[in-house]
Amino acid sequence: MKRIDERDTMFARMSYKKGSKAYEDYYRRHPNKKEIDDRIREKPHLCSEGTATFDEILSPIADANFAFLGGIRHLAEGPVNPNKVETDAKRITRVLKGLAEHYGACLVGVTKMKEEHYYSHRGRHEENYGDEVKVTHSYGIVFAVEMDKEMINRSPQVAEVIETSKAYVDVGIIGMQLAYYIRQLGYDARNHMDANYLVIAPHVAASAGLGQIGRNTLLITKKYGSRVRLGVVTTELSLDTDEPIDFGLEAFCLACGKCVRTCPGKAISSEDDSKKWYLEQEKCYNMWRSIGTDCGICISACPFSQSIDLKLIDGIKGNADNIQQLLKIHEDKYGIRPYIKEQPKWF
Repeated sequence: MKRIDERDTMFARMSYKKGSKAYEDYYRRHPNKKEIDDRIREKPHLCSEGTATFDEILSPIADANFAFLGGIRHLAEGPVNPNKVETDAKRITRVLKGLAEHYGACLVGVTKMKEEHYYSHRGRHEENYGDEVKVTHSYGIVFAVEMDKEMINRSPQVAEVIETSKAYVDVGIIGMQLAYYIRQLGYDARNHMDANYLVIAPHVAASAGLGQIGRNTLLITKKYGSRVRLGVVTTELSLDTDEPIDFGLEAFCLACGKCVRTCPGKAISSEDDSKKWYLEQEKCYNMWRSIGTDCGICISACPFSQSIDLKLIDGIKGNADNIQQLLKIHEDKYGIRPYIKEQPKWF
């Protein structure tokens, strides 16, 4: 599997200011992306005046969350205690998983890190643009926090970006606590968090058995669907690993297609071959800049995000009738997708 270059992601590309070294280098190497990127770059930023969902009181809540994450980004790596504590893999894995859950994670798993879990080069920030990402840690602890269903079911209103940004803070803090703890034990560890990932979190999560990658290219978990945000801590500390799972998601996504039908940017692949599923990130992000939030409709539209019956989910693998039963239950309750028009009372 080919490693992904972070410089090619929309988040990185949109950070390149005209005239900067990163801007000049990237579009010299990718002139075909310059026109579309410049066109999107001219639009208002997320949570900004001029977007469809902007609210001068509420939109800055998400901005404040992302500003806070930027303020602690430099703490993702740090000094390691020279006095190493000896421990066995099974016990420390049990402790770390329990600690992640105690700190607020709803799911946690461990995997052996592979090269393709890491970006090939950094691209999000000017100071380390183009730096090669070296694979230095052998193990990854990946954890998820649940996003509030009613907030996500208000997608793409401003409630959605308030909830997603809150969840990024939640996993960022959990990751800091775990990484600091591991370094205190005498082992190197790094927290991968919003705007400071060296890894592709959904791929790490799938390898660790938290869920599978769905048609919408997001991690889909059995209990929470895509209604999670992911954090990863990588470390040299030897851990007990989990295995990937297969609960029949591929066949379900092939039969469902709600994310395709509800995506306002028409960015999600309708291919019948799961190997060809992709997200047209330019179409997706362009819609974000028009709406003013990170949309979230494909998260809300996914039946798994609505906490459907786990017993029924356990019966979908290899059973087309059970898949159709689940889809009918969802359709009868929500139609094409759930949508809460009213704002939360505290708004």
